[in-house]
Amino acid sequence: MQAKDIQVSYGNQLVLDGLSCQLESGRVTTIIGANGSGKSTLLKALTRILPLDKGQVILDGQVLAQMKTKEVARKLALLPQVQSAAEGITVFDLVSYGRYPHLSALGRLGSEDREKIAWAMEVTRVVDFQDQPVDALSGGQRQRVWIAMALAQDTDWIFLDEPTTYLDLNHQLEVLELLSELNQSQGKTIVMVLHDLNLAARFSHRLLAMKDGHIAFEGSVSEVMSAEVLRSIFSIEAQIVQDPIYGKPVCLSYQLLKE
Repeated sequence: MQAKDIQVSYGNQLVLDGLSCQLESGRVTTIIGANGSGKSTLLKALTRILPLDKGQVILDGQVLAQMKTKEVARKLALLPQVQSAAEGITVFDLVSYGRYPHLSALGRLGSEDREKIAWAMEVTRVVDFQDQPVDALSGGQRQRVWIAMALAQDTDWIFLDEPTTYLDLNHQLEVLELLSELNQSQGKTIVMVLHDLNLAARFSHRLLAMKDGHIAFEGSVSEVMSAEVLRSIFSIEAQIVQDPIYGKPVCLSYQLLKE
């Protein structure tokens, strides 16, 4: 996927201006940056949720804006930061919504659709409560259900905006380990926004660091997770060490950048 000189604005407020980037298929790419840097806007622009003022997003050689909606939905899935579901909807019914782009004009689930739904619930480990209302589940369980819906959509690309928000440490790892497993075993391309730099470094192949609506730095985790980059992006002085278990860079401590 390529974004070429894209511009996105909210009303008169320009958020992304002349941004270009390239995302590698089969990899886990995480977008980092300070609040208001344009991370979520970029994710929505890449998935056609937000229209472009100018520029192009190209996926597999096709201009995304020129593709039919169902065709786009067969290629990429987006899990937004804030999800809402109808009150009382069951886990199975919510996951089944992921099959919408593949349904015939009659809108009925076929045997293949049900197989995809069952597989998505199995790999996300939500089968045991498939008949329960989504709003009766814990935060971690609900997040796995939403990921299951994205998986049932059966796309090669999965975009997630802050998938660990409001989750405790255990459930954060549970969700990110699931995404990593999907990348490794299913070949899914994962593109996500994360605030936690150490989790971003641990679970990603590449990082995109945003500042003021631009990609300020991009590259491997070791290239981007550095004191120099964090100083520029977050205005902090960070101490970076190597994780003794995973061998990835870790922000051990930091303080505000002194004038």
